[in-house]
Amino acid sequence: MIKFIESLNEKIGQAASWLTTILVVFVCFDVFRRYFLKDSSAWIMEMEWHLFAMIFLLSAGYTLKHNKHVRVDLFYEKLSKKDKGWVNLTGSLLFIIPWCVLIIWVSWNYAMNAWEIKEGSPDPGGLPARYLIKFCIPVGIFLLLLQSCVLAIQSYRDIK
Repeated sequence: MIKFIESLNEKIGQAASWLTTILVVFVCFDVFRRYFLKDSSAWIMEMEWHLFAMIFLLSAGYTLKHNKHVRVDLFYEKLSKKDKGWVNLTGSLLFIIPWCVLIIWVSWNYAMNAWEIKEGSPDPGGLPARYLIKFCIPVGIFLLLLQSCVLAIQSYRDIK
């Protein structure tokens, strides 16, 4: 199960990394239109923040898998493997996992409500399917939850 979760987060994280290239293209296109053509569109700006949100949300589990989340390494870096295991296990069980469960619980209804009304952009010329990006919240946090469970199991093994 651990290998499956890590493989899943690896593949989704790598796929999400390609969204950064697409985001750069959109930003360059938007800058060109805005400054050289003196024109801009709501859909382009919305696409930029949708892509950024997808990158952030869908790669959260991948980032945790590779231990690249922001942390204060003032003390952690100098700890033994066993002590790092205790810190990671405690952090997973007390903070990450409960936080993920709460966010999934709240965001699922948020996304479902948007789906039911087929929510689109309130801006003229905006993207028509805003509900799709809202589903990235519970999906991305679910991937983070799965990876957090893997981290807790691996940390427990490091303690033993």
